[in-house]
Amino acid sequence: MPAIIIETNDAPFNKVAIDPVTLDIIENALRNARIEMDATLVRTAMSPGIREQGDAFPLIADHTGKMIVGQFGSFIGGFLDNYEGTLEDGDMIFLSDPYSCAGAVSHSNDWLVLLPVFKDGRLIAYTSMFGHQSDIGGKVVGSMPINAHSIFEEGVRIPPVKIWKKGEYNDDLMKLVMHQTRKPDWCQADLNALIASCRVAARRVIEMAARFGDDVYVSATQELLARNHRAMKSLIAMAIGEEPVSFEDYICDDGMGAGPYKIKCTMWREGEKVVLDFAGTDPQSQASINFYLNENMFKMFFGIYMIMVFDPQILFNDGFYELIDVRIPDGSLLKPRFPAALSGRTHALGRIFDILGGLLGQKTPEFLNAAGFSSSPHLFYSGHDKKGEWFQLFQIGFGGIPGRPMGDGPDGHSLWPGFTNVPNEFLERYFPLLIERYETEPDSGGAGLHRGGNGIHMTYRFLASGTISIHDDRWFVPPWGVNGGEPGKRARKILEKADGTSQIIGNKVEEVLVDEGDQLHFITWGGGGWGDPLGRDPALVGKEIVQGLVTAEGAKAYGVVASQQGLVDAAATEALRAKLRSERGALPLFNYGPGIEALRANCEMETGLKAPVQPVWPMLEAAE
Repeated sequence: MPAIIIETNDAPFNKVAIDPVTLDIIENALRNARIEMDATLVRTAMSPGIREQGDAFPLIADHTGKMIVGQFGSFIGGFLDNYEGTLEDGDMIFLSDPYSCAGAVSHSNDWLVLLPVFKDGRLIAYTSMFGHQSDIGGKVVGSMPINAHSIFEEGVRIPPVKIWKKGEYNDDLMKLVMHQTRKPDWCQADLNALIASCRVAARRVIEMAARFGDDVYVSATQELLARNHRAMKSLIAMAIGEEPVSFEDYICDDGMGAGPYKIKCTMWREGEKVVLDFAGTDPQSQASINFYLNENMFKMFFGIYMIMVFDPQILFNDGFYELIDVRIPDGSLLKPRFPAALSGRTHALGRIFDILGGLLGQKTPEFLNAAGFSSSPHLFYSGHDKKGEWFQLFQIGFGGIPGRPMGDGPDGHSLWPGFTNVPNEFLERYFPLLIERYETEPDSGGAGLHRGGNGIHMTYRFLASGTISIHDDRWFVPPWGVNGGEPGKRARKILEKADGTSQIIGNKVEEVLVDEGDQLHFITWGGGGWGDPLGRDPALVGKEIVQGLVTAEGAKAYGVVASQQGLVDAAATEALRAKLRSERGALPLFNYGPGIEALRANCEMETGLKAPVQPVWPMLEAAE
């Protein structure tokens, strides 16, 4: 077992009573410090993924490594459990290898910086930030090869090392790391931004401790954790039953022709604890879609979902972790064995949120969400422009958010609430392309009392020859609807050549050649619908026809007869709805669409692509 030695003085922190006003001040000061971390990051990073889209995740933790404020859950525990060495005042840890930290970061593109915060010789806190680097070397531009069979093909792997040691910067280490990437200017700037963000938060923590006293500050962090524990304990007792419930969903394919891949989770409560068991999840893939799911990370996913559905006023932190028991089979898609490839883990990561929605809503269907978080679409475009200069784009696209109990799903929104799109003006200024269309894809959101969010139809015209790669999902297995809502439409990608020909290309493709003048239609999936579509206000459907969110033909899924101008024929609508009600059976709790086998049968006709074949599992010790 690795042994970590923390060089701190032995003076213990004394627990003191915290009055509500002081606790509120410290809580909000920590929230503001986390916001300041984000602001520092976007002002100093260079890559579009971090600077424009915010693909980075901050946290401030207590002296034991438990997150007090943040976005993604504490990854410090995975580091502390696997690091062998010392931590001293003036040190800063740098790492990116998932296998070195039990999945605390889940693919090597995520560079993590961890700063232990010392005050008067005592470790009082940790600050940390990780962000996705646009390129870390490896076999393809962007370092996320679809057809990788091992992590060694995915670029530089950085074990936990000291980028700063007792206040001294390890310049030789950084020269070695930056030598591996195609974009050292971006990577160096982004890494400096991560470091600056951690130092800003560390200063704020020290200022708080100096103002209120070390014992008051530390006691306040423990009370914030305890308060979260009490709140989550009540939510679990209210929302989780002792009878096991299961849910499963599928990643469409692995980009190499095999799929779909099942992720299954069973949930039940034992006393005050909830158990989440992924037994039944498919074995790991031979391609890169594996997701090394850290148990603490999943606990945070679960907690965020519970809090956002049932009580959004609760502060996210790690205080509730002991209330959750996460069980993930070794050698599965969610806990692959070294050296399995991990770079394409985004699809499984997104599907986890859909599965949580399916699990948590079964006891209380009124709180059920449809599917639609699902994935995080990626586009890569690279080559040499007309000046002969190298360019390289990594962009995250958006799909439709699911229909929800409180209303429609947002159209074209990110899986992560804090992400934003890369402005089209930025893309056109720094890359040889034009954005000829950026709009929602009408009718792609599943019909329902509350409509699923529409996907995005984005058309790129390339102004220089080069290569593109696409990472997306939900092209084969549609996002399901709930409480009678319809599934969302599936993703598709169309390459229209400059000579007028066009072809449907896959949603996981690597290094496709494009010429000057070619257009790519990048169309993402819509969210599933929520509730009976025939209960939706016809006037609202008519308004959405005018807005371009629904077509006149698509309005019929709501039993609405309307013109292209959005004028609703009330009599015809009433007649159509009566007909549809008489023809359908009972509304299902989950509407998955036609099912896997039916999807296989009609896949090529509907999508222009061949259906994936049943995966051939790698040889695993567990199967022997």
